[in-house]
Formats: sequence, structure tokens, C-alpha cells
Amino acid sequence: MALVCLIGAIAIYKPAFLAGYNIYIVSRQTAYMGLAALGVFFVILTGGIDLSLSSTVSLGGFTAGLAMVAGVHPALALVIGLLTGAVVGAVSGAVVAFIGVTPFIVTLGMLGITRSTVLLIKHGDSVRGIPASFIKFGNGDVAGFSVPVIVLIVVAALAHILTRHTAFGRRVYAIGGNEEATALSGVNTRRVKFFTYVICSSLCAVTGMLYISRFNSAQADAGKGLELDPIAAAVIGGTSLMGGEGSVFGVLVGAAIMGVIRNGLVFLGVSPYLQDLIIGAIIILAAILDVIRSRRHRRT
Repeated sequence: MALVCLIGAIAIYKPAFLAGYNIYIVSRQTAYMGLAALGVFFVILTGGIDLSLSSTVSLGGFTAGLAMVAGVHPALALVIGLLTGAVVGAVSGAVVAFIGVTPFIVTLGMLGITRSTVLLIKHGDSVRGIPASFIKFGNGDVAGFSVPVIVLIVVAALAHILTRHTAFGRRVYAIGGNEEATALSGVNTRRVKFFTYVICSSLCAVTGMLYISRFNSAQADAGKGLELDPIAAAVIGGTSLMGGEGSVFGVLVGAAIMGVIRNGLVFLGVSPYLQDLIIGAIIILAAILDVIRSRRHRRT
């Protein structure tokens, strides 16, 4: 309802907002953020957080782009980019799950490491010369839906199955609800938490590889703007920062709301200096509502 009302309010002031081309653009922009939001969704369900989303997006796309330019087949290059993201998640997950360092500190440090790694590889320059076939594929569409949206739908379906119909998914929710009790029941909570970070960073890498087609090159700062939006999307969609509560559908709605707000602010001609202020206020409001929701849940 919030999403529908938001779209309606913007459309009343600017009817052109509902034009087919603009809806296409909004859906594609939302897909990039939605993939990262689905990734961090798994981490948040366990009561954790990942602040390295944006830099992992950049690194995953950058390594895939370098592989393509070096002559590697695009399909294999995508695997390399995906593995890069998985390695970043594995490092963060290992330190959080097996050593016990606070996720905030670990992922903040990983943010700096991955960001610097991207800049050091080519001194901040972008990777050009990406095969035209991959550019065409990433910018294509199927039945009116852009490729990023198709990828988001497929990943969302897999994420729903994983969280709702597998033992791993039930354990992720259980850890967020009560990690100690889950461990006492015989679940290897450390291993489950480890894999949530791997999933998160892998999906961020997918976003980075899709960005290659959008920019016609692998940009060192491709993930700029995705520092907090995916987390906000997950929380707005009903995922509790305390862990143990949330759904894939909610994350998609939250991502759509964030995408509509971002595009709507531009469409309405709001100053760029005010846009981040508004988004920041929305993030704080979402966090406040999450706390209120959690308190009510505990009372009941």
C-alpha cells in the first residue's frame, strides 16, 4: 500500500512518471539495488550487517571486466567475478562467525580493503574494451523486462525457496531469533552465518557484473550509491535489524520503494543536495519503525 500510494502521489504531480519508458528505467535501477538487498537480507536475518556492499559490487564487476578484456570468455569471466564476491564474503564471514568479531567492524574494514583493491588495480581508471556481445546482452530485454529485472526475479525465486523451503533457511531465521538456543539444539550456527556472508557478497558481485553493461565498462566506483540503500530497502520491506524476521517479497517491495523515491526525487526536480537528506531521513524512520515493531513483537 505504501508503494502504491507513493507512485500515485508522484504521478498526480507528474503524470509522465507513469510513462512506459520511465517505468522501464525505474525497474532496471531497482533491480541493481534489489540484488544487493537480497544479499544483505540473509545477513540481517542472522542479526548481522554488511557495510562492504558498494565496494564488493565494484570489485566483482571490475575483476569480471578485467577477465573479459584479457580474452577470457564472458561466461567464464562472470564466474570469476562471482568467485571474487564469494571470496570477499568468505573472509568477512570467517572473521565474524569463527573468530567472533562484531560484523560492523569486520565489514567496515572490508569496505576499505575492497575499495582500495579496486583503485590499486588500475589506479582508479575504468576497464574498457568489454566485448560488444556482453554489452548487448546486459542492456537487452525479454518480453519488455530488462535483463537485470529478469535476473532479480530468478534470484528472488531462488532466495524464497532457500529461506522458506530448506533446512538452511530455517536455521538462518532461528539464529536471528535466538542464536544461543539454536546452537544448543545442535545447529552449527557458525557455518550458517559464514554462508550468509558468502551469499551476500556473491549477489553484490552479480550487481557489479550487470553494471558493466550499463556503463559499457567496468567502473572502479560502480557501486557508488549502494552503501546503505540495500540495507534500507530490506528494513523498509519488513526485515528486522534484530534478526529472525523478514521475507523476500518484503525486500522486493522495499527495493521498489527506494527505487521509486530515488527516481521520483529526480523527476520532481528536487535538488541533489536535498536528495541524500531525504533518503537519510527515510532510513532513520525505517530503523525507528523496526525498533517499535520489535518491541511490540516481544510484548505479544
